[in-house]
Amino acid sequence: MRRKLIAGNWKMNGSLAANAVLLNGIKADLGQAACDVAVCVPAPYLAQCRAELAATPIGWGAQDISVHESGAYTGEVAAGMLLDFDCSYVIVGHSERRTYHAESSQLVAQKALRALNTELTPIVCVGESLAEREAGKTADVVGEQVDAVLAALNTEQLAKIVIAYEPVWAIGTGKTATPEMAQEVHAMLRAKLVEEDSTVAKGVKILYGGSMKPDNARELLAMPDIDGGLIGGASLKAADFLAIIHAA
Repeated sequence: MRRKLIAGNWKMNGSLAANAVLLNGIKADLGQAACDVAVCVPAPYLAQCRAELAATPIGWGAQDISVHESGAYTGEVAAGMLLDFDCSYVIVGHSERRTYHAESSQLVAQKALRALNTELTPIVCVGESLAEREAGKTADVVGEQVDAVLAALNTEQLAKIVIAYEPVWAIGTGKTATPEMAQEVHAMLRAKLVEEDSTVAKGVKILYGGSMKPDNARELLAMPDIDGGLIGGASLKAADFLAIIHAA
């Protein structure tokens, strides 16, 4: 059985003072969590996370990565730099990166490969817009996004990734896919993995990233192919994040 993963995505939020309160709140009531827990934070706060979380079961990671190992790429963050802060995870292909920075599925695949080659676990995000869903293109759009990654990885590498399905129309809008709607896409993603390797497919975690909250987490996490959550707004409130962790 796949062990669930609850990963917080702070997006561009936080301060040293606010982060300390949040992390201490999470640590205080985490208890013996029966799932994996991580936070993916803005790069300036990775040192703080390492200091606060090193003695805990909570992992930490970044929100993006460069495809380049080093060089004249102003503003980029290299994978090796993330290792300096003992990161375990890095988000690649978040819908906000795809939208605001025009990241292609091929670039996202390259970032996932760079992460794997640096022994980081990429959380590969895929998802469709409201217009694409209403046009009946969910399977086509999400399929193209994940196919680009599958084409770039061998079976051994595929076994080490995490996938996050984030319906763009359900992020920060107050709308949420029903558990059945989410499961349908998760099952399609699992089928894509089965086509590559049925054994590997059984082990890859597929997270739901469409506004999971304390009041819907348990129902979503009960679905057979939903292996956790990539949590946005709720990860910025210790009580909400903990409620989702305990639901898992």
